[in-house]
Amino acid sequence: MSDYLVRALAFDGKVRAFSVRTTDTVGEAQQRHGTWPTASAALGRTMTAGVMMGAMLKGEDKLTVKVEGKGPIGAIIVDSNSKGEVRGYASNPQTHFDLNEHGKLDVRRAVGTDGMLTIVKDLGLRDFFTGSVPIVSGELGEDFTYYFAASEQVPSSVGLGVLVNPDNTILAAGGFIIQLMPGIEDETITIIEEKLSSMEPVSKLIARGLSPEELLQEILGAENVQILDQMPVSFDCNCSKERFGTAILGLGEAEIREMIEEDGSAEAQCHFCMETYHYSQEELESYIDEIKS
Repeated sequence: MSDYLVRALAFDGKVRAFSVRTTDTVGEAQQRHGTWPTASAALGRTMTAGVMMGAMLKGEDKLTVKVEGKGPIGAIIVDSNSKGEVRGYASNPQTHFDLNEHGKLDVRRAVGTDGMLTIVKDLGLRDFFTGSVPIVSGELGEDFTYYFAASEQVPSSVGLGVLVNPDNTILAAGGFIIQLMPGIEDETITIIEEKLSSMEPVSKLIARGLSPEELLQEILGAENVQILDQMPVSFDCNCSKERFGTAILGLGEAEIREMIEEDGSAEAQCHFCMETYHYSQEELESYIDEIKS
């Protein structure tokens, strides 16, 4: 099964829901960055939330998620858009600890709880929309739940899960976002709350083979869910040699000359996908010529 996301409504449109399988997407991030299990869980949960939040956007809109909890993993940065494309990295990908008291990967210890979760949305306007909330848990699902309530005033429940194999590869990853719309009845809220409190962890449901549709049916009841559409999800990075070349050009003549004198060439590596681009002396000299022209 390839990774994909579904959008849905439930309870006569009073609930908006998203669910996604991100096993291969998180797996690619794990391979590119060589993340250790706890870091894989933290980065994977953030990417899973990010891709679902991206699905709430339209057209060419995009967003960036920043998790900065002052824990050993450092900052986690994730970019996503409305097309199911997502990329991400953690400052310290080789972060790992023993399992916590619940027998789970200790994401809270890696992320930290003394910092902020920030969402920056590029909606094609002159100014970006930025929402920022304190990290309340460090487990990330609860932190995104708090973000929606505090920053966007939308009562939500966010479930995120990543299971890691003994060889550090990703066994299962995915999640859901359930959002309550205005006018929802109290009894419906009670039904959803009771199901959320008694359900298995989302990572175990995905490991059991539940599809994104079945995940929502498990939470909301098959008879209550109306699937609107589905969209493929993938790790996708828009970096290129040309983009980095533009950045080098922006350094100015003096700094480019210094690169030539010290190393005779230059190298640039993308934080998101770890792709490395090499620039020969001739290429660097052509940038100087471009600056002078």
